[in-house]
Amino acid sequence: MKVLIACEYSGTVRDAFIARGHDAMSCDLLPTDVPGPHYQGDIYDILDNDWDLMIAHPPCTYLSNAGAVHLYPKKVLNQARLEQGLEAKKFFMGLLTAKIPQICIENPVPSTVFGLPKYHQVIQPYEFGHAFQKKTCLWLKNLPPLMATMYVQKQESTKVPGNWFNAGGKDRQKNRAKTFQGIADAMAAQWG
Repeated sequence: MKVLIACEYSGTVRDAFIARGHDAMSCDLLPTDVPGPHYQGDIYDILDNDWDLMIAHPPCTYLSNAGAVHLYPKKVLNQARLEQGLEAKKFFMGLLTAKIPQICIENPVPSTVFGLPKYHQVIQPYEFGHAFQKKTCLWLKNLPPLMATMYVQKQESTKVPGNWFNAGGKDRQKNRAKTFQGIADAMAAQWG
């Protein structure tokens, strides 16, 4: 299969598909963290290149329910934040409606303010061999739900110092956005 991993710089999902023999490429505005097929630039430059499958991880900063608190600081609408959220929705919907036969969009629970379509599935890292909680929604086009591969005991708190959720530092956002290997492997095995 010809697989596009949109908005991925880590190479995690891309490399899981390559390991299973697929022609996979990641794309992001950032350079890839590990060597491999990667387009650094605008996803729309390559979106129409006859892909069979796209898995996309669009930025969630302005769309997530967790970020909704910033829409009304001091109980007044933050117009700039609202406009950023509407631009993020436009980007999200452009990926979701791309002319690619099979699509998975991955993001956290969205804020209802932006009216994204209802997601099809919610997954957790602890269903794929990682003892963490990170509620992740999947919007699916012509793909079956992703089946859990290895249940493990989840940590009761995701704010354990030094874990993926709370590592801090300049790469905090990048670390939080990286797909867990067990989830990437499940996507490649079940959808590849």
